[in-house]
Amino acid sequence: MANLTSLIPDVDVLLALAPEELAEVILQLAQERNQNNVIHQQAIASDITGHPATNDGYPQHRRSEAELALAEAWNWLIMHGLLVPQPGINANNGWMLLSRRAQAILASASFKTYARSVGFPKSLLHPQIADEVWLDIVRGDLETAVFKGFRAVEIAVRDAGHFADTDVGTALMRKAFDKVTGPLSDLNQPEAEREALAHFFAGAIGSYKNPHSHRTVTINDATEAQEMVVLASHLLRIVDSRR
Repeated sequence: MANLTSLIPDVDVLLALAPEELAEVILQLAQERNQNNVIHQQAIASDITGHPATNDGYPQHRRSEAELALAEAWNWLIMHGLLVPQPGINANNGWMLLSRRAQAILASASFKTYARSVGFPKSLLHPQIADEVWLDIVRGDLETAVFKGFRAVEIAVRDAGHFADTDVGTALMRKAFDKVTGPLSDLNQPEAEREALAHFFAGAIGSYKNPHSHRTVTINDATEAQEMVVLASHLLRIVDSRR
């Protein structure tokens, strides 16, 4: 059975890991060592001191640092719902269960994707889409998150420009931001900038919203999806400024 020191032999490497990076290793160990899905932090902390007869722990003068790093990673797992207290009196003694989400993540080997998703700041998103889109990102439903983000842009542009429901897609963007007649175009800006903004909105909707409306689009990279919805948020803020 693997232990913490065999997976991370160098204590300096362990201390250099961010809590969420070490948490992936701790969750794997918790999966191996749990009994009836129950695990205690001490079951893994014992790897830090090792067994006296084998001298397989970390150097004695570094153990308190390693224990703190373990505690931070353990707490990260709790804060993100991967470890939950065992119901009943055992919870008071520190016994934890691997949550259903943790078991699903372990089964699909998707911890890194999940960690990137929950680390994505909701504050980067426009309030109009923040709650729903952020939750889709965390759940790994990346295509839905992107579609919702750019659908919100389309709706916002239609509402702000007082267009009909039949005005959609790139044509709507070009009408709304037309450099001469567009109700959302800022005539105080240089003509080239007004024209560029119309292209920007039309290109974003054409690239990120329209394909999702017409066919199945697969997004495998959580970071890419996050960048897309941040772009949608930026467009929504521009619309806000033009209302």
